[in-house]
Amino acid sequence: MKSRVFAWFLIALTVVAVGCRKSANEPPVATPTLALDHLRVPLGSPLNITYEFKVAQNAPAFTEDYRVFVHFVDADDEMMWTDDHFPPTPTTQWKPGQTIKYNRLLFVPVYPYVGEATIDIGLYNKGGKRLVLAAADKGQHAYRMMKIQVLPQTENLYLTFKDGWHLTETAPDNPGNEWHWTKKDSTISFKNPKKDSIFFLELGGQPKLLAEPQAVTVSVGDQLISAFTLAPNRELRQIAITAAQFGQAEQVELKLHADKTFVPTVASNGAQSDNRELGLCVYHAFVQPK
Repeated sequence: MKSRVFAWFLIALTVVAVGCRKSANEPPVATPTLALDHLRVPLGSPLNITYEFKVAQNAPAFTEDYRVFVHFVDADDEMMWTDDHFPPTPTTQWKPGQTIKYNRLLFVPVYPYVGEATIDIGLYNKGGKRLVLAAADKGQHAYRMMKIQVLPQTENLYLTFKDGWHLTETAPDNPGNEWHWTKKDSTISFKNPKKDSIFFLELGGQPKLLAEPQAVTVSVGDQLISAFTLAPNRELRQIAITAAQFGQAEQVELKLHADKTFVPTVASNGAQSDNRELGLCVYHAFVQPK
């Protein structure tokens, strides 16, 4: 009996070893690289990431669309947040020798951690299979790309949601997903950076409850900074504001205006119970001095 158990044990070891050799002998399908617009990253701030995959000359054809997993891990190798996504060019369209390059902008979650962090990436399918890449493998085909320094949120310019804002709302299944609804007019106040800056504004609305798209304006004092029509889907706008437009006052009041508002319970004929006057749904507002 003992000899039979030992024999099965040897067979199991052989299967594992063959599987490991098979995985180890698989040629890399691509070489990944990352580039960030800055390596010192305050919590809550926007981070622009450039992803690049150089497909191997001998790469086999991709028979399904793989996702890119992007894990931000702390000094103890614990995952903090992710940027998993499908690349804009699906992997089924990748060709040998081709370079796939694209940008993504994400807002760093306000996570309870400050210090050195590492970004790991890889490719996986819906069944969880991961592909071999030409990079430093930390194990299980997760590839260690680069280190960043996570800084406290106090490094950012502090914004006060002053007038014309409803209370913050949070997605029940994702506490990190927050938004504010505005009224027709709303004000954001902050210390004057006295530098040319970018105002990041990620927003949306409820186009199904409105007969026409909303027109939006962004102003500082009496100066019109930007005017646009709100897209049907959630969108991110990067609005340039010069130091001259901020003026010389110590505090800046930036105003958002929506030409149309709605009351959900009225617009939906009672299907929704929300009786607030709503203008714009703001997911992120951030001022980044240059």
